[in-house]
Amino acid sequence: MKSKNKIVLAYSGGLDTSIILKWLQENYDAEVICYTANVGQKIDKKKIIKNAKRLGVKNIIIENLKDIFVKDYVFPMIRGHAIYEGFYLLGTSIARPLIAKRQIAIAKKYDAYAVSHGSTGKGNDQVRFELGYHYFGPKVKIIAPWRIWKLNSRTDLIKYAKKNGIPIPQDKKGAPPFSIDDNLYHTSTEGKVLEDPKNAAPEFLFQRTLSPEKAPNRASFITIGFKNGDPISVNGKKLSPGNLLLKLNIVAGKNGIGRVDLVENRFIGIKSRGVYETPGGTLLMFAHRVIESVTLDKETMHKKDKIMPKYAELIYNGYWYSKARFKLQKIIDLKKNKVNGLIKLKLYKGNITIMSRHTKSEAYSLKKVSFEENKTFNKSKVERFINFHKKQLK
Repeated sequence: MKSKNKIVLAYSGGLDTSIILKWLQENYDAEVICYTANVGQKIDKKKIIKNAKRLGVKNIIIENLKDIFVKDYVFPMIRGHAIYEGFYLLGTSIARPLIAKRQIAIAKKYDAYAVSHGSTGKGNDQVRFELGYHYFGPKVKIIAPWRIWKLNSRTDLIKYAKKNGIPIPQDKKGAPPFSIDDNLYHTSTEGKVLEDPKNAAPEFLFQRTLSPEKAPNRASFITIGFKNGDPISVNGKKLSPGNLLLKLNIVAGKNGIGRVDLVENRFIGIKSRGVYETPGGTLLMFAHRVIESVTLDKETMHKKDKIMPKYAELIYNGYWYSKARFKLQKIIDLKKNKVNGLIKLKLYKGNITIMSRHTKSEAYSLKKVSFEENKTFNKSKVERFINFHKKQLK
């Protein structure tokens, strides 16, 4: 029998999850275990521990998942060139499945009967978390405070925090803050002036990219090495998945690469405007398509392009652990062992330019594409090819 006196809370140490922590303590006869997954966001361990202990928490777990996050979640998505609605590189979407998986693992380890998250009732993350919870722990109870408590406004939250001695960050007094999600793959910013699509995004909200105007006047050059479809090196140096993405974030960000301002269609049926920064991810998406262009055959590449919109939508909607996503991933990865080589890029004021492609693959044939006369391509077959397709027009 599972003990019904423990709840595992996805805890950031900030205002909202601290309020949720106190609310769970008041409304459930349970010990709350605070769980923080480090997926590359800005993290203050001392603050997390201090704030949780102030509220009487004894068990505070902080896990470093950066390499797992990049290797097992970001890289498969890069191989699928997953972009939602033409712009969004799915930075928030891809982190939630891993956090949910680990949260359930912690719940099972400590014999907790429930898990809880801080996602709001209007967002996508509640779906992503809870589908992940259900996949790994279908019998574990889910507590979603934003859908059931009586704290209906930011003012209510501030009053509750003051009443319970929960520290209130200065920027959260008076007006709602920007809603920010941060991990090694991206930073997203929503809310406040961004809610009205007529307003331009103010420059001060960008955290990991310079504007093209302020980027260096001298170009940066970077070479990304690929093996079996995944990036393994930068400028000839092999790096762990986490460090590789961190390196690319820095060099792309300082060159003004990776900014997107978009209005997206949320899974639950409303539109949302946000600003996303994905500098290293933008480089990887670009470089991966380039290396595939000289290593994969036409049929494989076009099949991947056809399934990408559905693949991206599944990830956006929280279906990372679904049979449908697993099936598409198999198609995406069918010939990843052929995707090997080096791609050299020039980065300059928001632009990415291909400098060279180097691979041992024979998919690209110099002999066949050369304009010099050669005997490797049978031109006599072209007329029959064209005549066949003329008939298809009828």
